[in-house]
Amino acid sequence: MKFKRRQHRDNLRVNLTPLIDTVFLLLIFFMMTTTFNRESQLNINLPEAKSEQQKQQQEMIRIIIDEQGEYAINDREHSLINTQLDTLKRALKDVAGEKVNPPLLISADENAPHYAVMKALEAARDLGFVRLSFEAQQRHDEPSQ
Repeated sequence: MKFKRRQHRDNLRVNLTPLIDTVFLLLIFFMMTTTFNRESQLNINLPEAKSEQQKQQQEMIRIIIDEQGEYAINDREHSLINTQLDTLKRALKDVAGEKVNPPLLISADENAPHYAVMKALEAARDLGFVRLSFEAQQRHDEPSQ
């Protein structure tokens, strides 16, 4: 028995269109979700600033952060019982009362831990405070010789 050989081969082609579409979608996804941080080396000295003193507002809430990272609100004598975020948020909510978006002043010691200041900012953000400012000690420039 003699079999005929097939002269014609099936052309097997791989369709690359779905692969290209997927790669472009992944590229777009990563481009949209990536944050680009611009890091620079700045020498800063906190908490001094050279500016005129501003008038204190009566309804301002002041968060005081000491050198150990402990918090006090509106009064240096009475600090919070712990440094947990929930405690800080509860105290801010109690002091704010019914006030809608009162100004918030963060007064941190120059040796206060960075995480303590960030925790205060996080508490303010979670409670919806948008009028934030930082208190700094006025710099006394020495006369040049």
